[in-house]
Amino acid sequence: MNEHQMLGYIPDDTIIHKLNGTAKLVFLILLSIACMTTYDTRFLIMMTLFSLVLFKLSHIKWYQISFVVKFIFVFSLLNIVAVYLFAPEYGVELYHSRTMIFEGVGRFTLTQEQLFYEFNLVLKYFCTIPLVLIFLLTTNPSEFASSLNQIGISYKISYAVALAIRYIPDIQEDFVNISFAQQARGFEMSKKGKLAQRIKGTAQIVFPLILSSLDRIETISTAMELRRFGEKRNERGMPSVPIII
Repeated sequence: MNEHQMLGYIPDDTIIHKLNGTAKLVFLILLSIACMTTYDTRFLIMMTLFSLVLFKLSHIKWYQISFVVKFIFVFSLLNIVAVYLFAPEYGVELYHSRTMIFEGVGRFTLTQEQLFYEFNLVLKYFCTIPLVLIFLLTTNPSEFASSLNQIGISYKISYAVALAIRYIPDIQEDFVNISFAQQARGFEMSKKGKLAQRIKGTAQIVFPLILSSLDRIETISTAMELRRFGEKRNERGMPSVPIII
């Protein structure tokens, strides 16, 4: 795991890493449901602080998740803006009160209730996103597959998810290596380059990367078929033939 990789399992000896994968998955699901279904600001703030404490205990470094966090931040900002554009007074309907801040134009008014509602939406992101990142970076993919199977998900789907998680660092490494190769040939793709040039260069990398990824998927599928994956199952519903992934 180098400084360019993200969303890949990072071995460590923290208390979070030592927890059972199934327990972490169940905890993540229950807490995510609780945060997404409530609008109690006190509970959301408490869960946000709790998530940040867990994040600290897991010893995850900022460079390991910086790109993902920035991407999620932009997506969340767009979502907040879209919520206002499509329902500028949903907070008024939700809290059954109306305190005007700015009249605006037409239906685009600004009220304290709407701001409070969107503040709660932001808290929901801060509650759940750190937990998801902690789970992905502290849970071994094989243990994750076992956790999914233990809560009733088909072992084929469980193995597919585990393979996908294992494959993410490989895709990232290929992308970075190709990017460095492009820069070595004089095509600027770092932060020093223009935005349009960087987008064009990224597009030139992504499409070949997708094609090579499809080839790898076909290779993995063939290898698993040759190992008779899924033909026989034991009493636990898992493949009886050892699988090397």
